[in-house]
Amino acid sequence: MRIIAGQHRGLKLATIGKGDVVAHLRPTSDRVRESLFSVLMGGAYGNPISGAQVLDLFAGTGALGLEALSRGANNCTFIDDGRKAQSLIRENINLTRRSTDSTVLRANATRLPANKGKPHNLVFLDPPYGKELGELALAAACDNNWLAKNALIIWEESSPKHAPDGYQLFDQRKYGDTWISILGKQP
Repeated sequence: MRIIAGQHRGLKLATIGKGDVVAHLRPTSDRVRESLFSVLMGGAYGNPISGAQVLDLFAGTGALGLEALSRGANNCTFIDDGRKAQSLIRENINLTRRSTDSTVLRANATRLPANKGKPHNLVFLDPPYGKELGELALAAACDNNWLAKNALIIWEESSPKHAPDGYQLFDQRKYGDTWISILGKQP
């Protein structure tokens, strides 16, 4: 795994092999991240990354949030409750030297505490595939002031996702066994 573009382009991130099945770690491949960020930066969404307040739910290795930071996001909050994930996120933050604009929170993404800071306008939602945790995490983020009124949500799953009430589906794309759904929070 590596950072695809931006300030940290080409930087290799901590390796975990093919993933940690027990810890539910399944990193987004470089190819999928590159395609996803090309879609985001392609103009249809303006420039959602520059200056963004990023929320990386089920952060795993932190690669999605760190890619956003490398490309100009203002800061990123990484949320994962796994010990292995927490270790990898911290190692990758150290590798990229992004400790001043990164926050790591050990929490269950489906039972988030109230957010006391600014709401986030760019959200990466990458739950363990097939466990139906994405809907719960999105509801918890909305209910606890984690999402800005105009939040753009990037939802990675093993199947296409429908927009829950209060959200609009903008785009869906399939990359191998990965589906990316891009949603907007309706004000």
